[in-house]
Amino acid sequence: DINNVGIYGCSAGGQESTAAVLWHGDFYKAAYSACGCHDNRMDKIWWNEQWMGYPVDSAYVESSNVANAALLTRPLMLVVGELDDNVDPASTMQLANALIKAGKNFELVVIPGAHHTMGEAFGEHKRFDFFVKNLLKVDPPKWE
Repeated sequence: DINNVGIYGCSAGGQESTAAVLWHGDFYKAAYSACGCHDNRMDKIWWNEQWMGYPVDSAYVESSNVANAALLTRPLMLVVGELDDNVDPASTMQLANALIKAGKNFELVVIPGAHHTMGEAFGEHKRFDFFVKNLLKVDPPKWE
C-alpha cells in the first residue's frame, strides 16, 4: 500500500529512518529506528567527515535529527542497545530529550545487555507490533 509506508533501519539506517519521518512524513507514516547516530557532530569523527566533509559546518546541524526533532508528525519508535559500542547510546538519548522538549510523542525501547543491534528477538516483536498498530491500525496478536 503506497499510501501507508513504514520504514526501519539500524545504525546509519536508524538515523535515516528517523530522518524519513522528520522530513518526509507526508510519505512515511511510521519509523522504527535502532541504534542511530542522530547527530553527525557526535559520532566517530572519521565516519561523518568522509561523507559530509570537513570542517564541521551548518550542514551538520541542518541534517541533525536532534536539531530537527520538532518536525516529527508520525509515530516513531527509538531502539537502542544499552552496551552499543559502535554508536554511543547517548545519541538516541539526545534525540529522545529533544523530542520531549518539543512536546512530541514517541516510543523508546532500551535493550539491557544488547550491543549495536536491530533489537534482537525482543526488538523484532516490538517492531512487528509497532507497525501492525500504526500502519494496519489494529491491535497486534499476543506473543506466546
